[in-house]
Amino acid sequence: MTRPHAMDNASPIDAWRLAHAPWYRPASDEAECFAAAYRARLPIMLKGPTGCGKTRLVEHMAWTLGRPLVTIACHEDMTAGDLVGRYLLDGNGTYWQDGPLTLAVRHGAICYLDEVVEARNDTTVAIHPLTDARRFLPIDKRNELVAAHPDFVLVVSFNPQYQHRSKDLKTSTRQRFVALEMGWPDARAEAEIVAHESGADAALARQLVELGERTRTLAAATLQEGASTRLLIYAATLIAGGMDARTACRIAIVQPLSDDADLCTAFTAVVDSMFA
Repeated sequence: MTRPHAMDNASPIDAWRLAHAPWYRPASDEAECFAAAYRARLPIMLKGPTGCGKTRLVEHMAWTLGRPLVTIACHEDMTAGDLVGRYLLDGNGTYWQDGPLTLAVRHGAICYLDEVVEARNDTTVAIHPLTDARRFLPIDKRNELVAAHPDFVLVVSFNPQYQHRSKDLKTSTRQRFVALEMGWPDARAEAEIVAHESGADAALARQLVELGERTRTLAAATLQEGASTRLLIYAATLIAGGMDARTACRIAIVQPLSDDADLCTAFTAVVDSMFA
């Protein structure tokens, strides 16, 4: 869980307001669809490969809509208490502390559950009353029903490529959301993103995007995914900082993609042919 920004105001949710406008380059109509779903207060599901911009879209929309953003990185050890809250003990006795989801529900933030399929099923079920007409959060430990603030919206994301039976979303959960499918931007848009985020020149960004596309083609038969836009940005950042292009591509693209020696050799040959 991350708090992007802290302020001195009394409201606890102000600590979750973004300090700066995140730069985002739309690939299609995802920003318009997100805004329409938010206006209707519909829960939103983002589907797409790793590093394609799901989190940046949520940050961009939170800034655009003027809402705090509570981001929660889901994992298999996360409990419902981690989301909702728990009783704590200090020198004065026990007291209740709202969890990040409860804060978002009470104060009208956008709550973003990143990689929601990593959460335990019992944790996922806890969000169900927030994703239908009820729009409330039950806190069993306090015998309390927290009505969602009118500005609250729940957003979740996951990568369909990594799903298997034990990590799939149940139908009862999936059908509570409108879904935006995200993928790799087209080559021109991706080059613009790589150049902007890394400070690299446009020609280098185009080369790296071509490399990314070639790894995605090569990986189709052996890997779930090729190089993400994020990895291309990492490589461009290293090269713009003075690192040799082949070295940068090896440590930022080839090695993160696979531990298979033959596949890494094939990827390295592609890098060498492009940056000889």
